[in-house]
Amino acid sequence: MTSVQVQQLVHAPASAAYHAFSNATALREWLCDFASAVPRPNGRIYLWWAGDFYSSGHFIEVEQDKKLSFRWFSNIDPAPSEITVTFEARGADTMVTMAHSVPDGEYWVERAEGFRAEWQRSLENLVSVLETGKDLRIVNRPMIGIFPGDFTPEQAKRLSVPVLEGLRLDDTVEGMGAHNAGLRKDDVIVEVNGKAISNDFNTFPAAIHGKKGGDPVQVVFYRGPEKHSVEMILSRRPVPEVPFDAQALAKAVQEPYVAAMKDLRQVFEGVSDAKAAKRPAPAEWSALDAVAHLIHTERANRQFIDELVQGFERAGDDFGGNIDAHIRATVQTYPTIEAILGELERNIAENVAFIANLPPEFVARKGSYFRMGWGMLQGTVHIYGHIEQIKAALVAG
Repeated sequence: MTSVQVQQLVHAPASAAYHAFSNATALREWLCDFASAVPRPNGRIYLWWAGDFYSSGHFIEVEQDKKLSFRWFSNIDPAPSEITVTFEARGADTMVTMAHSVPDGEYWVERAEGFRAEWQRSLENLVSVLETGKDLRIVNRPMIGIFPGDFTPEQAKRLSVPVLEGLRLDDTVEGMGAHNAGLRKDDVIVEVNGKAISNDFNTFPAAIHGKKGGDPVQVVFYRGPEKHSVEMILSRRPVPEVPFDAQALAKAVQEPYVAAMKDLRQVFEGVSDAKAAKRPAPAEWSALDAVAHLIHTERANRQFIDELVQGFERAGDDFGGNIDAHIRATVQTYPTIEAILGELERNIAENVAFIANLPPEFVARKGSYFRMGWGMLQGTVHIYGHIEQIKAALVAG
């Protein structure tokens, strides 16, 4: 067999580097887009990337914080190969060494060099994640400023859109690529950069893979029955400062939420409970329905934090939809403006308290902590995105 090797010094303890290779949540934070891992001999390891490349195998040798090896068998290779990773403590740092052994043969000569280049690039991202928490694949990825929504056959019929596959927009962010290009709520994107966009959100990041902020891409979308094509300039992704102190992060998260809730309450001033509960149309949300959705989001945020702290983040094949029965149940439980806004505020307060009480060992897990902090610092963007929807529902009602 032929073997190629890469090395990378990481300013992190060996336990952190080992965790990054042996835990499914950690693997997703620097290497792939989905992972499943059971780090024991014959335990599974499955790695998947957007674009439908994957490797499936099992662990061969596992030595806590020191060494692991696993079988690599990708969907494009004719035979399996083997990867061995060692973790050598050098003071407070760790030398990570990867050896990828491939079978003999002409095909594998070029393939081995490809492995070397890809592993070196991935280890550079590992350094960033372990040392700063920042996943360079996300930090350097451009954005277009959208709130993606579910797209069902019922919605396609209501919107008179003649396709069943695409990405429906709940809204766009002013000043960013999609809004500047003229896209608006309920537009359905079907193609980006010459690549088809389906109901699977992963088709979107795959379509702009390799692009950076400032690059132009062609976007094809439906607005009702009409098909449009526009050039969109990809936006650069703003990266917030995430303090690596739980109480400082909690304060930073809380402040914009206080302002957002003040603005949300102002929308309901002088509005009756009956008007707030009235749906503009049977399949459209009332103002209270939209607040119920915001409550569900904050509950989901808390569950997300809980899973990250435990180190076992759940992963689904899609974001899922907004179940009407769930929306109705929440509104029936909190049927007045004051009751439902109070429940939203209680969920926000609990999330802030959860962050303030995060254990030091989780804060030290920089990849998960930074990802959580980044998301929570942007939480009010979602609220403001639905304030306009609430205003429209109140006008229509």
